Amino acid sequence: MNALFSKVARVVLVSALAVASTSAFAQTSVDDAWVRTSVPGQPSSGAFMRITADTDSKLLSVSSPVARDVQIHQMSMSGDVMRMGPVDSVALPAGKTVSFDPDGYHVMLMGLVAQIKEGDQVPLTLTVENDKGVREILELKAPARAMMDSMDMSHDHGSMH
Repeated sequence: MNALFSKVARVVLVSALAVASTSAFAQTSVDDAWVRTSVPGQPSSGAFMRITADTDSKLLSVSSPVARDVQIHQMSMSGDVMRMGPVDSVALPAGKTVSFDPDGYHVMLMGLVAQIKEGDQVPLTLTVENDKGVREILELKAPARAMMDSMDMSHDHGSMH
């Protein structure tokens, strides 16, 4: 019975790893990930998602084969001045969802190797580190979709949530 249970447990564990592509003790979840489509020759795009960690953690990096350089950026407003630039990491407080969207933290895919088209599944690899220094690698595929114009993004019409 124990041998059978152990074999079944291994199959379940391997299946879970194949589906989630994270460790068996996953502490971080990623929801609603998507990547903005691009036009031919466009040099960059953005990736957006919601990340929730079970313990105090931080997002250290993101990588993707679709871009030569991937950076985590933060957009902020200071009075009427918009600032955007790279950050070293993003704090992921325990149990709180951190949104990566066009108006705050987001992932910049720079030096695109090809056009990102509607319906593409863009591979993203996230490296998260918890407060004990343990790193977790999350691999996901984010669907590509066109972003609504800024009027739709800045006013919640109820259709986005």
